[in-house]
Amino acid sequence: MSLWRYYQSLSPKTRLMVGGGAMAYACIGLFLSDTAEEKLGYTPTEEDKRKLREAMPKIRVVEE
Repeated sequence: MSLWRYYQSLSPKTRLMVGGGAMAYACIGLFLSDTAEEKLGYTPTEEDKRKLREAMPKIRVVEE
């Protein structure tokens, strides 16, 4: 039985709980990732930001 078929065979209430749990886990990860970056020392420096801006492609508008 495939994972999708197994998921579809669950009751609607159970599917709601699984989906809500996945969304809650993702939201918690988004909120805690900034704190973890600071504590582990992975915050970007001004030099890192400058290098990133230089590496990004420039968009040039060409008149027809």
